[in-house]
Amino acid sequence: MIPSDKPTSTIWARLGSDRSTPISVLAVLAALSFLPVLLTPIPAMVDYPNHLARMYILSQNGTPNANPYYEVAWAFYPNLGMDLLVPQMARLINVENATRLFLLLSQLLIVGGALLLEWARKGRVHLAGFAALAFLYCLPFSWGFVNFEFGLGLALCGIAVYLMLAERPWPLRFVVNMVFVAALFAAHFFSLGVYGATLGVYELSRIRHGRRSYGVAAARLGALAIPALALFGIMRMTAGSIGSEGTSWFIGFKPIWPLRIMNGYNLTIAAATGLTLMVSLFFAARRGVLKLETAGTWLAIGFALLYVVIPSKLFGTSFVDLRVIPAAALILPAFCSLTLPSRAWRMAALAAISGVILINLAVVLTVWLPYRTDYAAIVESFHKIDRGSRILVASTDDNGDPPFADLTSYPMYYAPTLAVHYANAFVPNLFTEAGKQPVRPREDVRRLAIPYGGPVPLGVLTAIAASRPPAGVPPFVRTWHQDFDYLYVLGPRAANPLPDLLEALDTSERFVLYRIRRKS
Repeated sequence: MIPSDKPTSTIWARLGSDRSTPISVLAVLAALSFLPVLLTPIPAMVDYPNHLARMYILSQNGTPNANPYYEVAWAFYPNLGMDLLVPQMARLINVENATRLFLLLSQLLIVGGALLLEWARKGRVHLAGFAALAFLYCLPFSWGFVNFEFGLGLALCGIAVYLMLAERPWPLRFVVNMVFVAALFAAHFFSLGVYGATLGVYELSRIRHGRRSYGVAAARLGALAIPALALFGIMRMTAGSIGSEGTSWFIGFKPIWPLRIMNGYNLTIAAATGLTLMVSLFFAARRGVLKLETAGTWLAIGFALLYVVIPSKLFGTSFVDLRVIPAAALILPAFCSLTLPSRAWRMAALAAISGVILINLAVVLTVWLPYRTDYAAIVESFHKIDRGSRILVASTDDNGDPPFADLTSYPMYYAPTLAVHYANAFVPNLFTEAGKQPVRPREDVRRLAIPYGGPVPLGVLTAIAASRPPAGVPPFVRTWHQDFDYLYVLGPRAANPLPDLLEALDTSERFVLYRIRRKS
């Protein structure tokens, strides 16, 4: 923290001299980094169209335009950041812009929270801003984990405020901690975990080096935990939940994620930028120009252990271990220092991190800008659908999994869910998992819903239509040609697989819309 007796003018004088160039570069890079959200009505993030569809349902609930297939069911559970805020914002602006504004606010919280945390710890802006911009479009953010992004930005602010108040009277710390715990619980449960784990390890590091007695440290840790335990208890007593059951470890991916983390659209760029950062940090540490302070060492070890032991899927939430990486990347810069020997070295380091940021940003723009046409095409296709229809979504991919061979096609994965707004339709892929979303299908269509699944493999549908259903076929598609009115097939344009059953209504580079002819 900044000592209270240090004149503000001295700080600004220092910022205005040898730090003016990095701060100017940081400001320009930040302005450029927010451009993709400002330039695209629907950002090309995997989960984003699904979230936007849910925001339409929440905003129109109780109005004459409410969707007939879905109902809103609130309960006491976390992961509701955008569900609570966007419908309120949509009262002033339309739902599409309100959802995009929420995403922009999440990005501002990530960058601003990282800067605030570094300022609280060091009294100056140094590394955190560049780290935040480098990870602003990392894999979990570019895939559209928007509530997590918002919650993580909020957690950074909470950690910074806690450090600012570390030596203030305990009632003030307790109240402020309680406010942040409640906000983080509502925003995203894993972000609350990041907040609690960071402050817990920070307090433990102070015991180890004699800055806290065991009794005082125990009291501070207890004060940190009490609000979270109280909220968890209330959730259990009110039959709330965090998500679905199920915990899975995918150990083989843990060595791979650090090379995938930097970019959600291009594996080569992700590996190149990730390796560049890792090698640069390794040599900087070996040369002694990059140093972790004591609390930073504890936090680095804590994040590493958390990454190794945490499941890949927890409470029905996927890619949990992956989310640890950006959390560590945004927090650790506040607890380390970089001292380069000359101006030439400083300029080289500045050029390197700027290059990483700009390369990732260029990839994002080359994906997002063309998707303006693709999303406009699918929105136009909704006008060819009878209102109140049931729509099935299939994929030309044989197994229906995300198209990892071409990640640039992944943002179309949930685009058909927007039909719940434009055609007042039922789409089984809309996120409606209890404990995560306050929207659920009504009873008459609940058997057809897959509350957290992707498109059905087209091969499965053709086999069912030919009366040769494969073993273990999901119940919701066993009679798909009787239960649904329309079919979207995602993927490269191809010939009609079932011309006697399907009538093509619209085609695009990324989808084909069919009307399903009902069999007698």
